[in-house]
Amino acid sequence: MNKISWSERLRYAFDNTMSKGPIALIGWLALLSGAVIFVIAVVVTVVGIAPEGGGRLGLAEAAWMSLMRTLDAGTMGGDAGWPFRIAMLAVTFGGIFVISTLIGVLTSGIEDKLETLRKGRSRVIESGHTVILGWSQQIFSILSELVTANANQRKPCIVILADKDKVEVEDEIRDQVGATGRTRIVCRTGAPIDMSDLEIVGLHAARSIILLAPEGDDPDSDVIKTMLAITNNPNRRPEPYHIVAEIRDPRNMEVARMVGRDEVELVLVGDLISRIIAQTCRQSGLSVVYTELLDFGGDEIYFHAEPALTGQTFGEAMLAYEDSAVIGLRPAGGQPHLNPLMQTCLQDGDQLIVITADDDTIHLSGRNDLGIQTDSIRLREPAPPAPERTLLLGWNWRAPSIINELDHYVAPGSLVTVVAGSNGAEAELARDRAALKNQKVTFQAGDTTDRRTLDGLAIETYDHVIILCYSDTLEAQQADARMLVTLLHLRDIAERGGHDFSIVSEMLDVRNRALAEVTQADDFIVSDKLISLMLSQVSENKELNAVLADIFDPEGSEIYLKPASDYVSLGEPLNFYTVVEAGRQRGEVALGYRLRAQANDPSKMYGVKVNPPKSVSLTFAEGDRIIVLAEE
Repeated sequence: MNKISWSERLRYAFDNTMSKGPIALIGWLALLSGAVIFVIAVVVTVVGIAPEGGGRLGLAEAAWMSLMRTLDAGTMGGDAGWPFRIAMLAVTFGGIFVISTLIGVLTSGIEDKLETLRKGRSRVIESGHTVILGWSQQIFSILSELVTANANQRKPCIVILADKDKVEVEDEIRDQVGATGRTRIVCRTGAPIDMSDLEIVGLHAARSIILLAPEGDDPDSDVIKTMLAITNNPNRRPEPYHIVAEIRDPRNMEVARMVGRDEVELVLVGDLISRIIAQTCRQSGLSVVYTELLDFGGDEIYFHAEPALTGQTFGEAMLAYEDSAVIGLRPAGGQPHLNPLMQTCLQDGDQLIVITADDDTIHLSGRNDLGIQTDSIRLREPAPPAPERTLLLGWNWRAPSIINELDHYVAPGSLVTVVAGSNGAEAELARDRAALKNQKVTFQAGDTTDRRTLDGLAIETYDHVIILCYSDTLEAQQADARMLVTLLHLRDIAERGGHDFSIVSEMLDVRNRALAEVTQADDFIVSDKLISLMLSQVSENKELNAVLADIFDPEGSEIYLKPASDYVSLGEPLNFYTVVEAGRQRGEVALGYRLRAQANDPSKMYGVKVNPPKSVSLTFAEGDRIIVLAEE
């Protein structure tokens, strides 16, 4: 074995030092500069070299003059005496090489640092912030809602970790979301399933964490792996996390629950949108009600303890507020229960579930005379359900779930006709037919944007029409464009034939809603936006997930829009206390209304009013609806 020389050891040590980057190189340059200055200063002092006409220089003075000439060659312009000039010229030449190299090193180091910052890999130092892991088109709606929710917070912050370029992410947010007020949005680049990348965003100090399903063939697997990376991180905090995650496939729910345990609130995306579409196709305006309850711009759902109502019944509590609608009860230590029995007595520690503008707007009215017009209450029994015919145009992964959800609501003997150009649609329908109890399903292959196909369907014979986007195979704008073409054809068919049938359309991009309004469809389901709203709400209050799951569940009480004539007299002025009392007598919670005259007016929320002031007088007409929480 060859003996390693000292020169090789020095060279190896030098190489290792230089590999540490600009800081090491600057250090070496500083040492070299100091050595040059010191040597020249010693020479000048020992030899006795001095400027012409000047006295002998000390070591400190010689070192200072050498340093000045090292930094600036022009300093030696006034030197006199050739021995002194030659000495200063030597130190100046050394300075030229050293300073030039130093400037290059500093420039390169600054550029490298800017490039590192651009990559978004620096650690976030925040606390009490919201973390969003992953990237999809839903993130823009989530950010808009969280910005609204944070409007009255002090120094709110949202941190995003996505496997995308940081600058690209920031540009998209700037274009799609716009001004964010006092909310700061911090973007970092990294993989949410990587534990080391998760350390960047300050998860351990976060108030809530939102997991977005990525766009791909198997998004649930990435969500579950991210949940594992958070909950099983060896460096995790001892306190439970507040995580909200979306799951697409119901078959993955059990695994997700096992991984997340009590730390994760799961939102089953497919079932949620399917239920909303199934309910809305039979009740125009229902999606507007859901949007009003889920966004932070209007009235929302809150939990509120009211000790003054202890001992009173739930039915009495419904009439105790002027500007808040009581819709349920959460017993002390129990689960939320929407629309409990009216005679349920409120106990110590119970909390009311209310719809109101904000948590500081929940105040007892203190009114004794509510002005209830008992003579105007009309408790009519609804007509027995009849079989329904539903036409479903288009296809995506939610279609089978929509058909299954419809089966919970329609009367026996109902029919669903599916018309789509998807090759796999017929096979999926054949697999799920056996599970249907109240309706039969038929399939017809065809192009839903072709007028000849639509003319041959006898659309006037159907009660409801659902248009689904081809979101599985087309980009959002292309899918929405096909939906708009189909809508225009259907509206023309209805006008030419004088037909009246309900049309509900699924939409991917909320920006296309303004274009779609010219078709005068009964309702538009902006699926991604509704999911975004729900994720945002649950991220702010995890207890809401149980309430929202109860509202969307076909079992128990749900939101219905029922004829106003089933509750009160039409054409007579009355207040909403009267409507609430009518609902109470039927075992239902009246929480708003929809006016048919404003059904096509976006500025009036399409006629939907949730949580109206109860003492204000109003008059209902034929076709108006009462929004109620009821068993059926």
